[in-house]
Order: sequence, then C-alpha cells, then structure tokens
Amino acid sequence: MLARQRQSVILQDVRRAGSVRVSDLTQRLGVSDMTVRRDLEVLARAGLIEKVHGGAVLPGAPSSHEPGFEAKSVLEQPQKAAISRAAAALVTPGTAIGLSAGTTTFALAEQLVTIAGLTIVTNSVRIVSLFGQAHDNPGAQASVVLTGGIRTPSDALVGPIADLTIRSLHLDMLFLGCHGIDPAAGLTTPNLAEAETNRAFMQAARKVTVIADHTKWGIVGLSSFAALDDVDTLIIDSGLQAEARALVADRVGQLIIADAPAKAG
Repeated sequence: MLARQRQSVILQDVRRAGSVRVSDLTQRLGVSDMTVRRDLEVLARAGLIEKVHGGAVLPGAPSSHEPGFEAKSVLEQPQKAAISRAAAALVTPGTAIGLSAGTTTFALAEQLVTIAGLTIVTNSVRIVSLFGQAHDNPGAQASVVLTGGIRTPSDALVGPIADLTIRSLHLDMLFLGCHGIDPAAGLTTPNLAEAETNRAFMQAARKVTVIADHTKWGIVGLSSFAALDDVDTLIIDSGLQAEARALVADRVGQLIIADAPAKAG
C-alpha cells in the first residue's frame, strides 16, 4: 500500500472513530511503528489530525469529541463479541442488571435476551428497542426500565431525570462501558452529563463490571467518572498489552481477558 493510500485509511479511521492508536494501525496496515508515525506526522502537518501520545485524534477538542453509535458499532466487532460472551456468563436468571449505553453493552444485551427473569435498567434507547424486538423466546423476556433523560450522540439518555431514576433503584450488577481507560484519569467520557449518570449507576449497583475493548486503554475523555480502584471486574480483550494488564490487575478487583476468535487463513 502506498503512503497516500495508508494516510487515507488512517484519516478515514480517525474521522469514523474519533481517535486511532499507533499499535492498532501497525496491525491493520501491516507496516512498522515508524511508518505509521511518519504517516501521522504528514496528516498532522496538513491539519487533518492532531497527534497525541500513542496515536491521533480529530483536530480541535480531542477530549470532548463524542462519536455516534453507528460509527462506533463497526469497530472491534470480534473483540466486543468475545467480551459480551464473557460478561453474559456472569449473569444468572432473576438478576437486576444495569446496562449503560454503548456499543459493547449493546453487544452484551444481545446475549442477555435469552436469559429468563432479568430486570434490565438502562439509559440506552437501543437496548430497550432490542429487548422489545426479542419475541422468539417469550419465556425469557426481561422487565426493562428506561431511565429517560436527554439523548447524546452515542444514544445515551443522561441528565437529572436519568440520574434521579437510577438513584431510586438497587441493582445486583452493573455492566458499564466507557470512552477511555487510563491509569491516572481512570474511566472517562467526553460528555459531562453522561459522567454524572454513570456515577449514579455505580452508586446504585452492588457490583460494577466494566466492559471495554483494548483500544480504550490510554484514551482520556473530557470527564472522569471513576477510578480503576472503583471497578469490581474489568472484562477486556486479549489485545491489551502485558504491561497494561499487570497495571490493571493490580488496581481492579478482577481482570478477565476475553479472547476474540482468530482470523481465518
């Protein structure tokens, strides 16, 4: 692939996801770390991206950019599937579960529609719609509570109405997604109101499980809503590097590595 073609792919990825990591680009493009960094430098000089530690983001406000649900849903699909299967294995029938909005929690919701007797509390319109369409197994239908609130670009309902609803409830488990995970900043989101809603979810739950793919590591959004020490369980895919695994394992209650299926051929 020519340099101009690589740079076009990189730019498309940044515009779709809001950010890219050098480590992921080296695998995606089949080139060296140095080659990717040179491509990023060319794009940065042209004002098309902004370089950050370990990757690049859209120029302007890197910590407050919030990609939409559709843009995020096409990313890291095998990893999200593996993570969601590992998370679903922790759920037993009759449990009251909180599901925050996001593409990884949506993947988990797809796994939960066949589990009997669940009560689902969510601020995701997408997840509510999913359970509403699950007519194949009526005996496993969940009771679903939608929090209400103001809709964000990622299809999360946030704000005082959502927070008040969540704080009035008691959840056995919470499965929580995030925009970024960082050893210093903790769990972050680009949306201030969503950060407060996530805090309300965490306060309402007996057990907090964060589900996120490895590309979230090292990403810092505008607002922190929890420290790593606040997480009971983190489920992440095997793309997380060994050094990061060791750091996370020392901070969270339990670290579960979910292996995505190997690519054919």
